[in-house]
Amino acid sequence: MGIKKHSGGMTAYERQRRNLLKGATAVTAASTVFGVPIIWAQNIKDVTLRQFGTGVSNLNDVAAKVKEDLGFTLEMTALDSDAVAQRAATQPKSFDIADIEYWICKKVWPAGNLQPMDTSKIDNYDKIVGIFRNGKLTPESEIAQGTAPHTVGFVDGPDGKAFVNEESGWMTLIPTIYNADTLGIRPDLIEEEINSWAQLLDPKYKGKASILDISSIGIMDAAMVCEALGEISYGDKGNMTREEIDKTMAIMTEAKQNGQFRAFWKTFDESVNLMASGEVVIQSMWSPAITAVRAKGIPCVYQPLQEGYRSWGGGIGLSKNLSGIELDAAYEYINWYLSGWVGGYLMRQGYYSAVPETSKNFMSADEWGYWFEGKESEGDIVNPQGVKMEGPGAVRDGGSFYDRMGQVACWNSVMDENQHMVRKWNEFIAS
Repeated sequence: MGIKKHSGGMTAYERQRRNLLKGATAVTAASTVFGVPIIWAQNIKDVTLRQFGTGVSNLNDVAAKVKEDLGFTLEMTALDSDAVAQRAATQPKSFDIADIEYWICKKVWPAGNLQPMDTSKIDNYDKIVGIFRNGKLTPESEIAQGTAPHTVGFVDGPDGKAFVNEESGWMTLIPTIYNADTLGIRPDLIEEEINSWAQLLDPKYKGKASILDISSIGIMDAAMVCEALGEISYGDKGNMTREEIDKTMAIMTEAKQNGQFRAFWKTFDESVNLMASGEVVIQSMWSPAITAVRAKGIPCVYQPLQEGYRSWGGGIGLSKNLSGIELDAAYEYINWYLSGWVGGYLMRQGYYSAVPETSKNFMSADEWGYWFEGKESEGDIVNPQGVKMEGPGAVRDGGSFYDRMGQVACWNSVMDENQHMVRKWNEFIAS
């Protein structure tokens, strides 16, 4: 894939870490590397960290690379978003690392099961994109509606319980992955231009549309649709009033009862099957699902829409029970995560890294141009497993990083009226 490597076939990080881990003979650590204590080989090989999160980023390839580069074991469990929130909030002894989305922080942080993280231990903290630090992609950016990551990204100290709006030096999550989501379509089965969220409910797609059945995310897609239809003007789509929730779900329920939806999905595998089979031609979709459909040789487009994107971001949180060598290993894992290899892997799925510039070192110039800069590809574009998705002359749906993330209309959220929303959503699914 033309990934850039330094001399010896390894990055500087890999080479330095490997030398340290293989050559160490003492238990004491008299020096530091990348801002955290050196953990010697005879200790680190016995460390196992238990991580859970959604299938989006809990990937076997990442766990295998951690073992190769850092020497310890990362056990990963993939769950759906609702199960992730429940586990983080109620089972603190069942995990060491919570790989969760920022909107879940509002549900999880008050439970006290995660520990604030010291940003002085994060090597590339100063390179993390502004979205996660002050809410702005560029100094001129307007902060979108919903739970913008920076609003739940910092607390007021090492024992902080309250979210603060400024960079305090103590983060709830270290950001890792994010994207601008939209509707996926089958262009070979649709004869018109798709340019609006409203078209998800167009009667011409009756029985061939789908929306995801995760209430906290699905309600945001529903809101984008209802606002695009001109039916509702929300004060804040990410924090609706009861009246706005009721009206939104009434519109969606009427569409469901009229046969608009072929199915509802919870995992991207389900959405892949619906789209690849042609049973569905327009639906809520996630980036790896688009990638997976294209890898089958089937046309599938992540369609940019005039109303903008619904966005989300995720990060790594640490259990309050983590301490000692396991805590040191967790910080080292975070620094490794942001050093570029994972970012390059995720970028080939269509996601973005919290530290894009390190990911660039693990991508060819053509890959970087296609995925990040919105340039026309010069050669084949492949997925993380090396399967061809695009040939020469392709341009990414929606364009560059700044084009896509600069058009975010709202972030995934937890609303003040969350319980009411969930109840109305479940009534919609059951109707």
